[in-house]
Amino acid sequence: MAGRHSALSRLDVLVGRWTVQLRVPGMGSAWTEFTWQDEGAYLHQMSDIDEMPDTVPQAWRENAPFPTTAVIGLDDATEQFMMLYADARGVHRVYQMTFADGEWQMWRDAPGFNQRFIGTLSPDGDTVEARWEQSKDGVTWDLDFELTYSRIAPTSP
Repeated sequence: MAGRHSALSRLDVLVGRWTVQLRVPGMGSAWTEFTWQDEGAYLHQMSDIDEMPDTVPQAWRENAPFPTTAVIGLDDATEQFMMLYADARGVHRVYQMTFADGEWQMWRDAPGFNQRFIGTLSPDGDTVEARWEQSKDGVTWDLDFELTYSRIAPTSP
């Protein structure tokens, strides 16, 4: 490979293992891990939950996405990131993504089910406070759920 594009270095702060606390009633914590693949050309994300607590509402339990996997890449002409996402439910999605100045955003426009993710990285780089929102019309947005990423262990880029 000719070398890693400099824009990809903005994602180095995500590399490592994180606890993910979903603010869903009764839900415990999950985990996610970001690692570079193909000599730093793509950032790979794996997420899972070790055990689904009995306190999780049945409706959420039946629709839980775990495990999930995503690959983040870059369009070098626009320096826009894209994420390919898949999960245990058989869901496959493509998100546009930005990550700059401590702000992490992802979004997709899909008929009847638009989504967006907004996250803020703490100054020390060890916490991301975030939320997922959804919209049927792309105009009126409702909170889907909030979540917090807390770094467990960094991994060298």
